[in-house]
Amino acid sequence: MTNPMKKLSIVLLIALGTTTAHAAAIHDSSLFTNTLAANDDGSTGLVSIGFSLNFYGNAYSSLYVNNNGNTTFTGPLGTYTPFGITGVSTPMLAPFFADVDTRGTGSGLVQYGQSTLGGRNVFGVNWIDVGYYGARTDKLNSFQLIITERSDIALGDFDFEFNYDTIQWETGEASGGVNGLGGTSAAAGWTNGSGASFQFAGSLVNGALLDGGPNALVSGSLNSQTAGQYLFSVRSGQVVNPVPEPATLALLGLGLAGLAARRRKVA
Repeated sequence: MTNPMKKLSIVLLIALGTTTAHAAAIHDSSLFTNTLAANDDGSTGLVSIGFSLNFYGNAYSSLYVNNNGNTTFTGPLGTYTPFGITGVSTPMLAPFFADVDTRGTGSGLVQYGQSTLGGRNVFGVNWIDVGYYGARTDKLNSFQLIITERSDIALGDFDFEFNYDTIQWETGEASGGVNGLGGTSAAAGWTNGSGASFQFAGSLVNGALLDGGPNALVSGSLNSQTAGQYLFSVRSGQVVNPVPEPATLALLGLGLAGLAARRRKVA
């Protein structure tokens, strides 16, 4: 005889349009083959995107890839304790701004570069299986940024996506974290550096962005049917997407569920 609780679980999964499978939002990571050597708080030099972006009236054709989970347009960023992305003066795309440290045995390295995807020019950055300060690898995070040229619509138009597969840690030890948790937790979002910005709900909140957290990055989505994938469109220089809805709010809607002090690092 069919277990009624098992049957109810199946019905709930169908209603949610999802399963309990882990997020698999990262894609085409092998396209981006330049490697930032193992480091803590390092950045690339200025690297070419391969096309020009119109980001709130500023034209950018190059950027800096920063080890600590973000890219910036006007200079490298070595800051390791995350700060609120809204209201800052540094234009940045930050899928996971936190103290990434790739020196530990077992950590992946940051990879980046130009390629083509679906017939369009792209620039991507992979932070796959990366550890946290100081050289810790007991927990690993995997996330990705892909920028896509959309000059087919208008010169300077582009899309960008934040993709998350695993978020197990949120804080480095120099930011008050213990075993990757607590302290000043990670922030995620974007800003043009002069007033326009978006910060993900749960940023800087202990436990919120982690797998299983109330604002888990691997559970939400924007303009995508893939859990952990957030797609943003920039048209005529401005991000035009609505705000992503946290997965927990989506569940409630269905009626199915009732700058911190910086510490000096020791290398």
